[in-house]
Amino acid sequence: MCVEKPYECNQCGKAFARSSYLKCHKRTHTGEKPYECNVCGKAFTVASNLQYHKRTHTGEKPYECNQCGKSFTVARNLQYHKRTHTGEKPYECNQCGKTFTASSNLKYHKRTHTGEKPYECNQCGKAFAVQCNLKRHKRTHTGEKPYKCNQCGKAFTASSNLKYHKRTHATH
Repeated sequence: MCVEKPYECNQCGKAFARSSYLKCHKRTHTGEKPYECNVCGKAFTVASNLQYHKRTHTGEKPYECNQCGKSFTVARNLQYHKRTHTGEKPYECNQCGKTFTASSNLKYHKRTHTGEKPYECNQCGKAFAVQCNLKRHKRTHTGEKPYKCNQCGKAFTASSNLKYHKRTHATH
């Protein structure tokens, strides 16, 4: 089944099935983020992303895995998670054959072949293939350390560093 996508972005050529989708997409080029969280001020290009974000404040995770009980704020993340149980990896790289549970992971992986790094630091020029890596990098300039250990108070720039640090408490 092929979905017709008559609405095309005049900046990057990406096409959409609905004009409303194109309108939201154009915000990725303009940087416009009209939907702002009333708790922390973080802004979003799409209203649904603001709704998902608000769950980080409320702790609401309405989508639960019926196999292991793990819960998620977004249904799509539950869908990807379920593939850890089934082993399903439907997205395959046509260059090396590596497979992925999510199409976005395949998209990022393909950049290892092309060398594409579209996310550039506006302070030092260092470029990244994935936006979250740029976000983490920017903390080296700002000094922000948003991940804090609830046992000793030590703070980290990346959640993975906090996770690794927590192991030091488990051994004592």
